[in-house]
Amino acid sequence: MQNMNKDSRKYERRPFSQIINYSISTLDSKERKLLNLKGNTFDISETGVGIYTDYPLEPGHLLWFNEVIADKAGFVKWCAKLDDGYRVGVELEVTQVKRLNEATEIFNQRLEEIEKRCLDPEENPEELLQATIKAIDEVLIYCKEFEMAVKDKEIIRDARTRFREKTNPILSKSYCINRARTWPQGYQGDYKTLETGYKNSPLSEGIGYYLDLYLLNADLAHAVRNRIKKLENILKDELQKRQQPSVLNIACGSCREVSTLAHDIEKSGAKFTCIDLDNDALAFAASRLSYTNISPLTSNQIVLRKYNALRMFDDELNMNEFGNQDIIYSVGFFDYLQSDFLANLLKALYRLLKPGGVLITSFKDAEKYRYHDYHWIVDWDGFLQRTEADFWRIFEDAKIPIYSITETREDSGIIVFYIISKQ
Repeated sequence: MQNMNKDSRKYERRPFSQIINYSISTLDSKERKLLNLKGNTFDISETGVGIYTDYPLEPGHLLWFNEVIADKAGFVKWCAKLDDGYRVGVELEVTQVKRLNEATEIFNQRLEEIEKRCLDPEENPEELLQATIKAIDEVLIYCKEFEMAVKDKEIIRDARTRFREKTNPILSKSYCINRARTWPQGYQGDYKTLETGYKNSPLSEGIGYYLDLYLLNADLAHAVRNRIKKLENILKDELQKRQQPSVLNIACGSCREVSTLAHDIEKSGAKFTCIDLDNDALAFAASRLSYTNISPLTSNQIVLRKYNALRMFDDELNMNEFGNQDIIYSVGFFDYLQSDFLANLLKALYRLLKPGGVLITSFKDAEKYRYHDYHWIVDWDGFLQRTEADFWRIFEDAKIPIYSITETREDSGIIVFYIISKQ
């Protein structure tokens, strides 16, 4: 904390005493949340404001103001400890925040208008959908502009948190959006959310129906549905080449592709070990597979096991737990891992393969889709933004021979598959 140098003021401040509401982003259990607080102003100028507050602010904190200093944000420049609180000087930053706030307000108004139109049975559903898409596309232009102008990652995160808070009354009416904001399973990309995407069916009514459709029709949503089909084709081809192969399915989720390939698995005599850390996902997979001829209850071809895949960078542990494998695969999971850790994990998985075995991976190519939908409209920023060059760099760091890698993509071109063969 430091005292303010009055000579550093560029604009004259005038006395201004009023109760003020402001918000500050805090990190709570690894989740960023807006903390709503109160203060009392003591002076104000064109570019700054002084406040008294009970909260221990520090230089560099970004404050979001409401009501009295509407649509403005500011950085704490100094903070002095008093007997009964803190005296704080804030430098106001207006332009980008004001543009984003205005765009957010217009966005909410447009969705509210669409919501009213949803009550009219004469309205054309396709026109309502297009109006919803247009409203989201336009507000995301301002979100993108904000990111490009500000650049500071922490400020951008704070702005996203505030945006989601201000839009939540209307956007939470969408089952799909609300789920991908709150993550009731406790982690991003859970099997229930993916299953909703695979089924591609809106679960909400009114404006929520069209918001569901928007998210389900996003380019990346199409790519994820294509991804599961592509994976099924790759696995089917590999199973047809082999007799009684051992297969390791990492972060298996709902095991959708396993149930789809039940006949091929049974015919090949393959043994699948499917691991996940989510008990609910494993229970769902067991229920789904119980309707096939390879049910874990009646067949030894499928093993569902709770296991933390983040432990799998250790060769000795992997051999003790699973032994050498003919096929190892995971789709989606690797997108959430930091590159240095992922390189070590892929290195260990490659070594776990038998000679002639294959490691099947997939990644989202950040150059092929708009990520802002997932960082602003929903809170789904766990998967990393990587490019094709990044993928090859990871393989190089993993010491995987380049000649052993075959690259292919699902139909949209957004998600790239790498099939790695061990000689």
